[in-house]
Amino acid sequence: MDKVERLISIIMILLKKEIVSASEFAQLFNVSKRTILRDMETLSLSNIPIYAVNGVHGGYGILDEYKVDKRLLSSSDLENILTALSGLEKILISEEVEMTIKKIEAMVSPWSLKHSVRLSFYDWEGRSEILEILRSCQEAILKRRLVSFDYTDKHGNVTKRTIEPYQLHFSETSWYLNGFCLQRMGYRAFKLSRIDHLNMKGQTFSPREGLLEQEQQASYQPELVAVKALIAPGIKDQFIERYGRKSIEFYSSELFLATIYVPQNSIGFRFLASFGTNLEVIEPGSYVQDFRKYLLEMVGKYS
Repeated sequence: MDKVERLISIIMILLKKEIVSASEFAQLFNVSKRTILRDMETLSLSNIPIYAVNGVHGGYGILDEYKVDKRLLSSSDLENILTALSGLEKILISEEVEMTIKKIEAMVSPWSLKHSVRLSFYDWEGRSEILEILRSCQEAILKRRLVSFDYTDKHGNVTKRTIEPYQLHFSETSWYLNGFCLQRMGYRAFKLSRIDHLNMKGQTFSPREGLLEQEQQASYQPELVAVKALIAPGIKDQFIERYGRKSIEFYSSELFLATIYVPQNSIGFRFLASFGTNLEVIEPGSYVQDFRKYLLEMVGKYS
């Protein structure tokens, strides 16, 4: 963290807390007390109304008049941000997110935290294995540097790629790197778990014009088919979460009828097969036939 960012953080913390000791600031920012003292002098010279309190419970504060005029976020706002970031921390595994959480925790009174909402995500061990790739991609995006890597597609084919990285995207359970591929000369999305030997190159790039249109084309979704399926009560909640209550109808004392939209390809088949014997596709007939063929091929692996 550079000095400017640290000074801004100090102001944000003092806007929410009465008195903060030099030791607390030094520990939070991993600097010496002397550095904090110099920071306070810098803020005072910049007409920020910082004052010092001596004694055992002493430290630094900011005049209440300044707080009233400059505070933009309420305690409730900060608590909501903290809740969201606490959930994000499980996905992103980032030191920057951890530092941001510590800053906001310092701004919110521990007695005001309601903890009325809690976000939990799977803490899968595999996520830690792609942490370095995630960090390298983030650095390359910020520095506008090309990256090269070996990419394994869903069929197991390995190709060498060099791309202009533009965005990291987390979707449901996986991280993706979106960028312009110089081999395919088009905007592509690459799943991080399929990337090996990633290397950030010294060569920089400038953002391309018309990239938004290419991004929209790359995110094209396959045509969805309206499918009717009989489902067991035990998986009803999963369909409500994904498709809403309007997708579920009463069918019998033991079954519900679900009307959902899924692609008529292996992606849709894998999704439906994940429910095992708790689901039976009944319409349309063409979908039933293709789904049955997919299941028989699966069973054939064990015959």
